[in-house]
Amino acid sequence: MPPVHDDPGRPTRTRKAPGYLQDYYVSIARSDSSSAAEQDDILITGSDATSLEHIKSHLCDQFHTKDLGSFKYFLGIEAARSSSGLYISQLKYTLDILDDCGLIGARFFEFPVEQHLKLSSSTGLVLSDPSPYRRLVGRLIYLIVTRPDIVYTPRQPHLDAAHHLLSYLKGSPDQGIFFPSKSELKLTAFCDSDWASCPMTRRSTTGYCIFLGPSPISWKTKKQTTVSRSSAEAEYRAMAVATCELTWLSYVLRDLGIPLTTPIPLHYDNQAAIHIAANPINHRLNVR
Repeated sequence: MPPVHDDPGRPTRTRKAPGYLQDYYVSIARSDSSSAAEQDDILITGSDATSLEHIKSHLCDQFHTKDLGSFKYFLGIEAARSSSGLYISQLKYTLDILDDCGLIGARFFEFPVEQHLKLSSSTGLVLSDPSPYRRLVGRLIYLIVTRPDIVYTPRQPHLDAAHHLLSYLKGSPDQGIFFPSKSELKLTAFCDSDWASCPMTRRSTTGYCIFLGPSPISWKTKKQTTVSRSSAEAEYRAMAVATCELTWLSYVLRDLGIPLTTPIPLHYDNQAAIHIAANPINHRLNVR
């Protein structure tokens, strides 16, 4: 879909999201409104009702569209709105996954994965047909849009872990994210790393979660690209990734008319990294 124009002589700017959001676009006009589109589905939001009506009228003139009213269901994401705020979840999408895998009546678990689980590409029986596993993983990747609690050559242990995760989802299929209508628009980030967690490559894992007020808006768990020789080095790599995401989010908020006037706190718990930051002269703790 071409960029939305709120005036024939004044085009909007289109910002492309990174990584897993590359199929989505946010078109930002100079008025207080914006839109997110994917193929033929579109959401429009803003604080100026007149501008919103103008945008919808322009879209109807250019394309064959139908106004479905307030946001209730969009690309598998359900929304419930009240005076307290907005709650989004993927209840139907979760139940569809459980039903397709034959686990709708299975016993549920309280944790997404077994504690200290280490998966390897060389242990366990090779799946004779890996396509169901790949399809399941692809659907679970989209489920993390509202479920940050499940962020984690196929063999049987990988499929067993995926089925364990489905049993966990069965216990809370309607869990989602709540966005209060009245909260401080302030970013806060938490990051951590699991040093040398991969049993095959000894690479560390980066994890971060970023909040806007009390609500999570961005999260990721991913294996680092290089081997870290100490936990401090792995922690610094995790902080660098979180900082890049914070920088991008600050640009998005600025384009939406929400400038950040105070520094963004980034929380981490690695003692070596804390000592290095507090005393850069202590070269003994630095990784060379």
